[in-house]
Order: sequence, then C-alpha cells, then structure tokens
Amino acid sequence: MPRLKAHHIDPEATIDQPQYAFFFCIMGAVSAIAFSTLGAAYGTAKSAIGISSMAVKHPELIMKSIIPVVMAGIIAIYGLVVSVLLTGSLIKMYPTYKGFLNLGAGLAVGLSGMAAGFAIGVVGDAGVRAAAQQPKLFVGLILILIFAEVLGLYGLIVAIYLFTK
Repeated sequence: MPRLKAHHIDPEATIDQPQYAFFFCIMGAVSAIAFSTLGAAYGTAKSAIGISSMAVKHPELIMKSIIPVVMAGIIAIYGLVVSVLLTGSLIKMYPTYKGFLNLGAGLAVGLSGMAAGFAIGVVGDAGVRAAAQQPKLFVGLILILIFAEVLGLYGLIVAIYLFTK
C-alpha cells in the first residue's frame, strides 16, 4: 500500500473540533440572511401599502414617500454582509466555540433586522399616510424611521463583534 502524503490525510475530529461544529456557523449564516430579509420584506410590503393608499390622492408624493422602502432594503444588506462573512470563515475542522459565536452573530443580526423591518413597515405605512395629510410630519417620520433602522445596525455591530472573537 503506497504511503499518503500529509496533505492528503484528513485531520481527525477532536473534542474541541467535532465534525459537526461547522453546522452552527452555517445556521448562523442562514439565520442572518433569512431573518433579516424577512424583516426587510415585511417592511417593504407594509410601507408599500401606505404608499399606495397615499398615492391615490397625492401621486406627486410617491418619490418622497419611498424612503421607508429603501430603509427596509438596507436591513437585508446587513444580513447579507454577515452571512457572507460567516460562510467565508468556514473550514473543514471548525472549533466548537467559533461555531457557537458565529451562530450568535447570525441570530443577532437576523433577529434585530427582523424587528427593525417590522418597525419600519409599521412606521412607514402610517407615516406616509399622515405626512400626505400634514406635510409638517415628514421630518418626524424620517427621525422615527432612523430610530427603527438603527435597531438593525445594533445587531450588525454585535454580529461583527462576535465574528471577530
């Protein structure tokens, strides 16, 4: 039997690096993109309902009212960034603690993105309708949308922090 070179031999699993540890990193990546896009989709759809209702009487305000849809889309980008970071870190033998950290990172950005998307949707729906009736409300609407958006940004910051540990 010919002797194999060292680079042809797969490393064996250890207690700290079991064969299934990479699964947690993959679940983190899936959680990041799935939950954040779920929030972004809800925010987009809910805001679009308000925009459509508002546009019946005020079609000139459609482009001004598209801001909640754009902000909801940014939430999905947060999840995409973390998901790509996590999948880029995958190796065959993966430490368990790193797998759990990456699962936490994916859940942090995904769930906070989902919450932010829900908030943007609700605020966007009611806000564009109200701003069409009373233009002075527009600045307040934008401020509330920024505070809703920053919830997703907090999750992104925590996810990147966990990823770099």
